[in-house]
Amino acid sequence: MPKSKIKDQKSKIKSTTQISKLKKTKVGAKKTETKTKKGLSLPVFTLTGGKKGTVDLPREIFGAKVNRVLMAQAVRVHLANQRQGTASTKTRGQVTGSTRKIYRQKGTGRARHGSIKAPIFVGGGIVFGPSPRDFSLKLSKQMRRKALFSALSQKFVNERILVVDVNGASGKTKEIYQMFKSLNLLGKKGKVGKILFVSGANALTKQAAKNIEGVKIEPAKSINTYDVLSNNHLVIVKNALADIESTFLGKGENKSST
Repeated sequence: MPKSKIKDQKSKIKSTTQISKLKKTKVGAKKTETKTKKGLSLPVFTLTGGKKGTVDLPREIFGAKVNRVLMAQAVRVHLANQRQGTASTKTRGQVTGSTRKIYRQKGTGRARHGSIKAPIFVGGGIVFGPSPRDFSLKLSKQMRRKALFSALSQKFVNERILVVDVNGASGKTKEIYQMFKSLNLLGKKGKVGKILFVSGANALTKQAAKNIEGVKIEPAKSINTYDVLSNNHLVIVKNALADIESTFLGKGENKSST
């Protein structure tokens, strides 16, 4: 085979491979464009259970990568920090009482004893009892936020997040209870399941939801990984989404200050 033909074939192969690579990159670019265009959104429910449009969720918070190890670590730190560590007992050296020998060493026929404060006697000291200690653990701010984002993203994937619009609420407990009922959040015997209610600035809504058993109310700035994971559903007031974004992403702070 002549060398000229071999060169022509090699050039054709190179051109075809380059064209195929360009096509692949174009297809990949289109896919990434569609992914970025598609945001995270949820329907907004009213007090009566009807839908009232949709709301966009920040992808950094509700579309983060789920890190189960980090979530477990955040839960462990949270539970450890709830311990007071104030349990305390007195040893035989701290109990009030006489230090004299209660009876002579020999000749009584009884076991030999010394102080009445010995642990063997009622009212004596405690051996190896608890003493005040610090159980607190630390987790960096960045790790705490990543764990919270993982928990919120997991709830979003499992479709356990509901956004509600409570404008026009009268502050009655029955009204909030009916809203939970219309959203199918009631368990057996009409009891409300474990719900984390992320409230906004409406004090009437907070007071009304506070009277319902099984509902934990937290402001948007105080939610944590343990509360998100320990409750079955997460009900967020529409106005509280802006507080979540400004608190954990730092967005909108300058606007609010001006």
